[in-house]
Amino acid sequence: MVPAESNPSAEVRLESRSYRITVDDGRESFFALSIEDAANEDAWLMSDTVVALENMR
Repeated sequence: MVPAESNPSAEVRLESRSYRITVDDGRESFFALSIEDAANEDAWLMSDTVVALENMR
């Protein structure tokens, strides 16, 4: 793992996508959220525990 560099003046463009993932021939499904740095293919986060950002309180 490469540590993140701190540069407050650098602009980072984040992209997010949401997914509904279905398994077991459609019997089970869950939601996932992906947040990615568009300029760095190694910088991403994916969570299967968030349905909507509004619910993260």
